[in-house]
Amino acid sequence: MYESIRGVVLNSIKYNERHNITHIYTDRHGMMAFLVPQGKTAAARMRAALLMPLGLVRFEAHLKPGRDLHTLRDVQRTHALQQLYADPVKNAVGMFVCELLSHTIQECEQNEPLFRFIDTSVRILDELPHGVANFHICFLYHLGAFLGIEPDVSTYREGDWFDMQAGTFGRFPDGGCHHLEPEQARVIHLLSRMTYANLHLFRFNREERNRMLDVMLSYYRLHQSTLGTLRSPEILKQLFV
Repeated sequence: MYESIRGVVLNSIKYNERHNITHIYTDRHGMMAFLVPQGKTAAARMRAALLMPLGLVRFEAHLKPGRDLHTLRDVQRTHALQQLYADPVKNAVGMFVCELLSHTIQECEQNEPLFRFIDTSVRILDELPHGVANFHICFLYHLGAFLGIEPDVSTYREGDWFDMQAGTFGRFPDGGCHHLEPEQARVIHLLSRMTYANLHLFRFNREERNRMLDVMLSYYRLHQSTLGTLRSPEILKQLFV
């Protein structure tokens, strides 16, 4: 049975000489894997172009109960990305988004709010005129709400420490080893106020931005055992002044 599905392409991995496995986060079934034919025909080249990382697509999928690997057909764009692939900075940020999502999202079930967040984020990144240097920080922070690990900023008071294990703020550390001192805890609270609409107003130097990235990734690793080591953050650390 074929089913019409929307998705955001995350990555493609070579399976054999004739096929790739492409992972797509979908609106109806969460994370899905597809066996995609490769070749030198015009149709194969067009399909490969449509299934580039962060491609926003609609397609028909052949779903069989009990199968983890599916097939697809009739791939079409739902939104043409104008800048993301041509702009090397946006492309690097996009690779971080893909790598992060590939490591943190495992469920193969529908999560419409998360799908809308990812789909909207990709569109905004493509069109963003200012503030690209802060996009990955903003995305990383707000993704936590959809993964159930968003810090509880309602507990924050000036001078608090941040308990990274509990995701809460307090006056004194309780003896655990995963705490941020008040200066860094204040930054976590600051990030909660950052949105795609105002991220260009936040002025950070390279050291500050890289420290925030490291802190947020450390926080994710405490709550997401699948995150592991990412390659893309080191590239981002060299891009922005």
